[in-house]
Amino acid sequence: MTRTNSNHSSKVVLALVVVLLAATVPAAAINVTGEDVPEEAQVGTQVSASVTLDELYRNPQSEQWQLAGSTELTDVSWTIVFYDQTGSQVDLIEPTGQSFSNVDIQASSGTSEVEVRVTGTVPEVDSYSYDPAQEFQLLELTRGQSGGASDTIDTWDATHYTEQSASARQAIDRAGTELDEARQSGANPSDAQANYEDAITAYNDGSFDVATNLATRAASQAEQAQQSQQTQQLLIYGVVALVVLALVVGGVLYWRSQQGPDDPLS
Repeated sequence: MTRTNSNHSSKVVLALVVVLLAATVPAAAINVTGEDVPEEAQVGTQVSASVTLDELYRNPQSEQWQLAGSTELTDVSWTIVFYDQTGSQVDLIEPTGQSFSNVDIQASSGTSEVEVRVTGTVPEVDSYSYDPAQEFQLLELTRGQSGGASDTIDTWDATHYTEQSASARQAIDRAGTELDEARQSGANPSDAQANYEDAITAYNDGSFDVATNLATRAASQAEQAQQSQQTQQLLIYGVVALVVLALVVGGVLYWRSQQGPDDPLS
């Protein structure tokens, strides 16, 4: 009876493991073999990104499916290039708009690799965030199956910024570095920390001039706190050295005072 329960428990555990392993396998396990995607871009500038896909008909096995894509770029142009197993181009299409769908990927056409290129203008920032930095969706690709089911192949995000926001971020970054160095020296730059936090709040509100000024002040205060701490440490080391020297000299003088007069007969 005990052995039967043990076997039953083992089967249940095995079934759970299989289910968990299946859940961790990506639904659209198409291989992304090449990426040329910027990590950041300035608002209003034109950027391009390209992604290459292969292993098109595995996981799940299907000799035909539909590719879809979307982006938050504006004034968008797409280029989708189809290649065969020799690397020769077999087709090319150029959808328009911020998204496309129902692009047939089929083995019967000889397609074994697909390159997706997107070009457009970086959008405005709706809401700024210092940490994490504000992002927009540069590209998302999905795989659709008959019956309406679809799975995300992958999503690529990028940070977007303006000249003012980039300048404010650099100032805040510098202030953060100065604060870390001040703390490592043993200082307690509380005023600098307060201005640093206010700078981040101003950044998140989009008040970049205010954020830059507060961060610059915080960096200066943190640097001064570090210098003050170092000066205090030098003073302490100097006092300790004087005390040690005084003890040594005093000890020598005391030792000499305890010695009797030299014996002329000895």
